Amino acid sequence: MILLTHGDREYLRAPGAELHTDLGMLTVPEDVESGDVLETHLGDEFVARELRGPDLFNHLERTGAPMMPRDIGLVIGHTGAAADDSVLDAGTGTGVLSAYLGRLGASVTTYEQSADFAEVARENMETAGVEDHVDVRSGDIKADLDSLTESEPFDLLTLDTEDAPEIVDSAPDLLTYGGYVAVYSPFIENSRKTVAAAEEAGLSGIVTIETIQREMMFDDRGSRPSTAGVGHTGYLTFARNS
Repeated sequence: MILLTHGDREYLRAPGAELHTDLGMLTVPEDVESGDVLETHLGDEFVARELRGPDLFNHLERTGAPMMPRDIGLVIGHTGAAADDSVLDAGTGTGVLSAYLGRLGASVTTYEQSADFAEVARENMETAGVEDHVDVRSGDIKADLDSLTESEPFDLLTLDTEDAPEIVDSAPDLLTYGGYVAVYSPFIENSRKTVAAAEEAGLSGIVTIETIQREMMFDDRGSRPSTAGVGHTGYLTFARNS
């Protein structure tokens, strides 16, 4: 898949597909590359651009509110997620986090309880080009905990589910020594339960942070934070099996 851009317009298309807009029609070449300039039959130009992480957030088909790039960045930064890591994830949703991790080169096993959402997530992994790195499973991760704890340990456990505290209980059996847990929650009550579960499980380095980000505005009058939008997205709890 590749993006076709014209000013602030962006259209996601596969090589060989057609694009029809008020600016005209064009067919994406099979050998299209990032940076290629494509012209519609009306003479308007589109520039091809390779997909990167923020593009996935904007263009993957959504089945709910996906994790924001700033939260994903904190997950990667706090856990050191890297190529060749083995990741166990629950609460796939749109699959943006799994796609980011897959593009890092990690091997991701992710659980989504809704079969319909799981199917959309599989299609999104193909769009992101990480279908060989991300195994989207339909079902409840808790039903598979026994078999998962008997498999090779994971380097990272990422959770975006209401029942995350119950899964954190099994983190020592799921993770390699030194492996990390990262739990995202929009509600502080769930984060409190997660912290308690991590303490009970004997995990170390337990910390919860709130994600707040403000865009800066610059004009002739001066500079200040934007008054539009909500700076808060959620709470992230991290812990380590050590």
